[in-house]
Amino acid sequence: MPKNNAPVKRILFTGYAPVHFLCFAPLYERLITEGTEVFVSGGLRTKIKGDEEGYVYDGPAMYGPLQVPPERILSVAEIKERDFDLLFSACTNLIEPKSVPTRIQIFHGISFRNKAVRPANMGCDYYFIIGPYMHRRFQEGGFFQDGDHRGVPIGFMKTDRLLNGRFNRSELRKQFALEGDRPVLVYAPTGAKDNSLETMGEEVIRRLAATEKYDILIKLHDHPKNKKIDWLTRLGPWTHAHCRVVQELDIMPLLYVSDLLISDASSVSNEYSLLDRPMVFLDTPELLAKEREGGNTMMDLETWGQKGGVLVKKPEEIEEAVEISLRNPSLYGDVRHAMVKDLFYNPGAATDTAMAWLKKNLL
Repeated sequence: MPKNNAPVKRILFTGYAPVHFLCFAPLYERLITEGTEVFVSGGLRTKIKGDEEGYVYDGPAMYGPLQVPPERILSVAEIKERDFDLLFSACTNLIEPKSVPTRIQIFHGISFRNKAVRPANMGCDYYFIIGPYMHRRFQEGGFFQDGDHRGVPIGFMKTDRLLNGRFNRSELRKQFALEGDRPVLVYAPTGAKDNSLETMGEEVIRRLAATEKYDILIKLHDHPKNKKIDWLTRLGPWTHAHCRVVQELDIMPLLYVSDLLISDASSVSNEYSLLDRPMVFLDTPELLAKEREGGNTMMDLETWGQKGGVLVKKPEEIEEAVEISLRNPSLYGDVRHAMVKDLFYNPGAATDTAMAWLKKNLL
């Protein structure tokens, strides 16, 4: 595919949740370093009452804590009056400028729910595909044909730091005030309604905290569907020095410092498989049933699903599941190794791959 005659000069990224930008951040840093002009827009969104499709966006509130300079943050109103050469996004419903000839979807994760594989996501010119599995799902859904140039085998840039030496575990222990004498458990539920935190999560946290064996770090989802519960307050009775909600926006450092991940139907479990460490899944039958009833034909529990770790169906099983998993960290290791090969292109080097492709084709 030849490079366009007119080189890309102005790049825009848009999204409405911190995780969206965090998936772009490694590429953003590389582009900025090499002198490319990159702007961001969108921001934390609030629904406009009485308007089904309408939202207001707060860019500084989202991008400021992620260390994006103010002069690079544009309001949605501003981009509606401006032209750009290239748009990146990690969400399905694109926030678009006045005009842009090329749109690239980079995705904000890959889970067995396959929410990215649907007609609403097909408005882009290129897709930075995370791995062979995702590519197959797009083909099985009839969205890509064999040899479709829109699907580019890049990988997941967000996870490069888990493998490329950017993190130091002892430094992260200090950052999160961990003394290193207890195994570190990270609990990261998905944001969909009926997730494990809304069902059995509180009892799971209570039981694990009561053992006094672990350091438990709870990472709340950054844009949950159910916004009626103030989890910081609600979890207050169970939190203490060794069990706390972490205000970190980026989950990658938490995954790297942890010894075991507890999750449910979140894409974070697939990301954690890159580290080949034990996982425990909290069952969410109501969530999965609603996905099926809602017509999510791409949901797939058969290929990988929750096969990379122990599945807990009720809170009373959590202590034994964690203990067995930590005692036998290689349990399900063969499954996790196979998952990584199928789920990820270029583990640890996705950003390099993306930059090479951009320089060859667009920059």
